Amino acid sequence: MSTIMQQARKGVTPLIEAVAEKEGLEPEFVRRGVASGRIVIPCNPIHDPHPCGIGEGLSIKINANVGSSRDRVDLAEELEKVAVSLRYGADAVMDLSTGGDIDAIRRAILDACPVPVGTVPIYQIGLTAARRGALVDMDEDDMFRGIETHAKDGVDFMTVHCGITKESVAWVKRSGRITDVVSRGGSFLTAWILHNDMENPLYENFDYLLEMARDYEFSLSLGDGFRPGCIHDATDGAQLSELMTLGSLVKRCREAGVQSMVEGPGHVSLDMVETNMRIQKSVCDGAPFYVLGPLVTDIAPGYDHIVGAIGGAVAAWHGADFLCYLTPAEHLSLPTVDDVREGVIASKIAAHVGDLARGRGHERDLTMAKARKALDWETMFRTSIDPEKARRYRERGMTKEEEGCSMCGDVCAIKIVSEYLDAKKD
Repeated sequence: MSTIMQQARKGVTPLIEAVAEKEGLEPEFVRRGVASGRIVIPCNPIHDPHPCGIGEGLSIKINANVGSSRDRVDLAEELEKVAVSLRYGADAVMDLSTGGDIDAIRRAILDACPVPVGTVPIYQIGLTAARRGALVDMDEDDMFRGIETHAKDGVDFMTVHCGITKESVAWVKRSGRITDVVSRGGSFLTAWILHNDMENPLYENFDYLLEMARDYEFSLSLGDGFRPGCIHDATDGAQLSELMTLGSLVKRCREAGVQSMVEGPGHVSLDMVETNMRIQKSVCDGAPFYVLGPLVTDIAPGYDHIVGAIGGAVAAWHGADFLCYLTPAEHLSLPTVDDVREGVIASKIAAHVGDLARGRGHERDLTMAKARKALDWETMFRTSIDPEKARRYRERGMTKEEEGCSMCGDVCAIKIVSEYLDAKKD
């Protein structure tokens, strides 16, 4: 059976038409993007999510991470996180569970989620090996069997750290990094390579992974196992060595008709964000770029959703296609439902700012501007990213001047100037 990419090379499909309609674009534009690999539509037919296009020329998408940990396992809470993510506009959800019955949690999230769902199979594979003895004792069969389990459940895209090789691990050892490896999946494979003195099976047997991706129709999210964990480590030899490998793997994905995107940094100072976007797009031939943040400073625990939104907006402006949210709990704890809401909203703002910079989405801002001019509060609430919060703030500041707000009261700038402009017209 042909894959989504192979079908796109033959002509427009209903899936492509659905994405084009959602984006307000011509189907042929989307078809060319999917056929070339510059647009992906993560869609495992077992799950069959709502169509979601990610990539060149499309609106910027955001992902929300959910999932349990060893210390907090509550399926109802994770499903509530999914619901909140969807309510505030997440385009995809990733289940990063590492505690409890991981299979059951993943399947429940897939059942509850109408948008694409992603996972990082190496988490579960490594933890299973650790229970048997040690994480570094997992073998090649464990890795591919774990990936296939996720595929059979219907996972639409999977992060696979195929760019971590014996060569790139050597770069980490001599790079002078402060934080070494901060990617959890990246750390699993780095430790495995160092302990076993063997090549990464996901890299060495990449053709087998491609065969599996074709059979089950899941997209590969080529993971950035050596993403920088602090500003000091950004854009170093380890990060760039892995990226070069990922560029070669993108080419192999396209030759095999497998959809792929590339994951990116990480902690990067604001002046280097554009450079990182341009390097990735060049090395990976325009493959969709999926970024965590970037976080543009290291000193804001509790506010990293804001730090990530700042970096995400700039990254989106300069070519990132898919933003992974951060919550206020980043670096500190498993996020709560409230943290998830804050993270999704911050990331949606960043995505919209990026869209505006790239010439999309101005109609919504224009609607808000006209509503503010008219002091039309209901339209303002409907147009805002978080209507509930906007309404709550407005209500707590209601004054006798109901048309205005408690900031200005009866000296509302818009009301004053409108009154005199109208008088001039008369």
